Amino acid sequence: MNSISILLVVGIYSLLLFVITWYTARNAGNAGFFKGNNQSPWYIIAYGMIGASLSGVTFMSVPGWVGTTQFSYMMVVFGYLAGYTVIATVLLPLYYRLNLTSIYTFLEQRFGFWSYKTGAFYFLLSRTIGASFRMFLVVTVLQTFVFDSLGVPFWITVLIFVCLILLYTYEGGIKTIIWTDTLQTTFMLLSVIISVFLIKSQLNMSFSSLIDRVSESGYLKMINTDVNSKQFWVKQFFSGMFISIVMTGLDQEMMQKNLSCKNLKDAQKNMFSFSFVLVFVNLMFLFLGALLYIYSQELNISIPARTDELFPSIAIEHLGTFAGLIFIIGLISAAYPSADGALTSLTTSVCIDFLGFQSNSKLTEAQKKKTRVGVHISFAFVLLLVIIIFRAINDQAVVSKLFTVAGYTYGPLLGLYSFGLFSQRKPIDKFVPLVCLLSPIICYILNVNSKEWLAGYEFGFELLILNGLITFIGLWLLSLKTIVKIN
Repeated sequence: MNSISILLVVGIYSLLLFVITWYTARNAGNAGFFKGNNQSPWYIIAYGMIGASLSGVTFMSVPGWVGTTQFSYMMVVFGYLAGYTVIATVLLPLYYRLNLTSIYTFLEQRFGFWSYKTGAFYFLLSRTIGASFRMFLVVTVLQTFVFDSLGVPFWITVLIFVCLILLYTYEGGIKTIIWTDTLQTTFMLLSVIISVFLIKSQLNMSFSSLIDRVSESGYLKMINTDVNSKQFWVKQFFSGMFISIVMTGLDQEMMQKNLSCKNLKDAQKNMFSFSFVLVFVNLMFLFLGALLYIYSQELNISIPARTDELFPSIAIEHLGTFAGLIFIIGLISAAYPSADGALTSLTTSVCIDFLGFQSNSKLTEAQKKKTRVGVHISFAFVLLLVIIIFRAINDQAVVSKLFTVAGYTYGPLLGLYSFGLFSQRKPIDKFVPLVCLLSPIICYILNVNSKEWLAGYEFGFELLILNGLITFIGLWLLSLKTIVKIN
């Protein structure tokens, strides 16, 4: 593939984003940045959230998983449906009733100052590491296949992408992102569909033959009945349910989009429609993964040691120039929503949760905007620094572990919100940070030693549930028998 051609495609794609930005960010003030003036069409948000949910990690990893776990990931996806139902019927009504901009202000009303700051801090930590990790993976692929041949250093590549994201989000914020997400979702899905068509053409098979071949291959297996396995179907289902609750319903980035709808009814329509479409989209990614393995077998292509590299290596090195360009566009489309939404939500959380924009009546709108832009720029360079640190570590396994550790911090959020919603007790506020610190540490120790201590049992995604349960128990032990009402 010609590096200049790839750069041209990336440039045209970025230009489209800026056209959307110019159109949507006009006259966007602080209210537009944080909540889109509560005028966002629910169907646009629902469609765009597909791209935001399917990051660059998913884009490359899910197809590669098929080789070892078949279609068992679909049990996680079915669990998502249950989780999104909880979000639509329990969390969204709460957020709209309290008229929240940052969802973590609920913790202040329910528990107190330190609980509030703890929840917001864990979000900042998780989202910073998570967004940096996702962007790191995507930029590394682009660096390997494009920028290395042009002699461009890695840090310059990262700087370019961070600056692009900064420029098209700093003015319009959520008002812009809900529209750019639609473009990114479209190109991501098109890249998968076109890849399937190209593989079909090269294998000289009809779609019915392809489906038959996938069925015969054994990749369609969804239900794993081994209780000790990480892919045991019950674990997968309930893990998916709680993953969606914490990483969507308790995540400022994802909820900020929902809270920009005109009203609760629209937000609920968005959540239900998005969740059902996401099932079919994930099925499509898994189907592509099965085809990639079948294609590799037919053409005697060796499977990469890291299955994340299967899709990029086949698309760029075997399916032709057009397929490679389509993959690059899809990869960028998967990367941008992860980074732009993270940057906007991180800015929102700092401004609302730590700088007190809503409680400080002395600040004028102009002063708030100036501060908001400063925070936005600062976080852009924080992401840049973290990505460069990941590169300096130069060990994919270590970086992946850092990403996993960041995921542990969602457990305390699950425990905090569960305790706040389903208990009328109030914990001693000053001890809440200690509980939320110890819970992930306990879970990490259990995870590392589970095979030895639990007769061969291995934790999968259900570790999140355990993390939340430990936090809940800790809050209960340190709570008072006080009936608390949230207005």
